[in-house]
Order: sequence, then C-alpha cells, then structure tokens
Amino acid sequence: MASNWQWPTGRTRPENSVDGYFLEYDDVRSGSFAPMRFVPKGKTVVLGLVSTKVGGLESKDQLKRRIDEASRHVPMDQLCLSPQCGFSSTVHGNDIVRESQAAKLRLVVETAREVWGDA
Repeated sequence: MASNWQWPTGRTRPENSVDGYFLEYDDVRSGSFAPMRFVPKGKTVVLGLVSTKVGGLESKDQLKRRIDEASRHVPMDQLCLSPQCGFSSTVHGNDIVRESQAAKLRLVVETAREVWGDA
C-alpha cells in the first residue's frame, strides 16, 4: 500500500530544526511506514497508532506488530507510541466516553512498557 505521508522537500527537510515527528498511523488512509526511511538518525518518531476517533480498543498484539513493522524503517530507539491525536480534536469533541479514553491511554502505557521497558 502506498503511503499518504510524504516528507517535505526543498528548504524544509527532515533533518532540519525539529527533534521529532508525530505521525498518525491509526487507519488505512495513513498507508505504510516506508516514508519513514528518510528520518535522520537521532530524530524521534511518535507513532500515533491508537485512534481517538472511535471508542473501540485496539489490540495490544496488533500495536506491537505495527511497532515492529515501523522499526524496519527507523531504529526502535527512535520510536515512541501515542494516541493519534487528542480526544477532543474538534470543537464538539469526539464521541468517546471517558472510560474508553482512559482504557486507550492505559493501553498505550502498557504496550510501551512491554516494548521498550521502563525508561
């Protein structure tokens, strides 16, 4: 699958003036991790794999598989995990109950600890 993410060209390049990239990869529209091959050494990539648009909880195993897939393009020590956006990304917020929001945040923390350990 082709990715919708394209790295900037011209004056703004991945190696310039940023410490990291927050990338939404919570659904199929995001495409593959292939463009991440352009991430310079030492830059952090925060993988927004957990959707804040729907209440259903992602599978921890699926998150781990996606992190492993991303690590084929960027070293594991440059990767992080997060929700893809805030839980209120519109004026009216997203229709996700508080319990689901908390469960998603716990999932992020638990998955990150299992993948990277306690830092």
